[in-house]
Amino acid sequence: MPHLNPDHAPPRRIVVFGGVYNNHLSLAATLAEAERRGADEIYCLGDMGGFGPRPDKVFPLLQRAGVRCMQGNYDHSIGNRLEDCACGYTDPRDNHFARISYDYTLARTSDANKDWLRALPTGFRHTWNGRQVVMAHGSTRRTNEFLWASTSPDHFLEHLLRDAEADLLLVTHTGIPWSRTLPSGRTVINVGAIGRPANDGNLNVWAVEIDLTTPSDIRHRFLPISYDHAALADEMRDEQLPEEFVATILTGWWTTCLEILPAKERALGRF
Repeated sequence: MPHLNPDHAPPRRIVVFGGVYNNHLSLAATLAEAERRGADEIYCLGDMGGFGPRPDKVFPLLQRAGVRCMQGNYDHSIGNRLEDCACGYTDPRDNHFARISYDYTLARTSDANKDWLRALPTGFRHTWNGRQVVMAHGSTRRTNEFLWASTSPDHFLEHLLRDAEADLLLVTHTGIPWSRTLPSGRTVINVGAIGRPANDGNLNVWAVEIDLTTPSDIRHRFLPISYDHAALADEMRDEQLPEEFVATILTGWWTTCLEILPAKERALGRF
């Protein structure tokens, strides 16, 4: 289990990730990497379920490691036994696969874990090295807002961070990692997702390390996380999940949730 910092001591090294998507194998690999790096604290920005197999496997891993978890749109819907994931998709093809994923996860998540999801906070705020740090799922405005690199201009992000009184904002939801330091010096980091590849042809997933070892500074780096993707694909097939989902795990290219992608992000993929 990673070394978690006592409440009275400020953290020095933090690992942050989002979008577990039922991928217990990548979650275990992420937690092992956090331990290897000596993380004092670990945060999950939500969406424990969806896409992958056997959702109840992720909860013991998160809880044993003391991961500080927030509620994403998926977690809110599963925890409250709602009818859909409230993912924010608008295209029928995206919603078709979202429905398959959500119905599968809702049916196979235990009542105890649903209740745990329902009780999670919807965000975190900290003061680290004298700077205001805010963590949200999609954005500070809306849980299922997509912050894409290509459609989030500096002036919009500056406005978002000013309203949130944040020097650093960490989000997930899109599944594609990126970061930007704005003219004001404020920074936005989309940590990506550990549940499936980032639509770049690579089979690893991504997390982020926050380094507070330099006083009055916050540094970050993206961490590539490798895991046994072939074993996950076998589990997905055993559970009769769509072959389109399996293809993403085995190739690194998205075959679903494509219609939501802005033109620039979609052009970087295969489909």
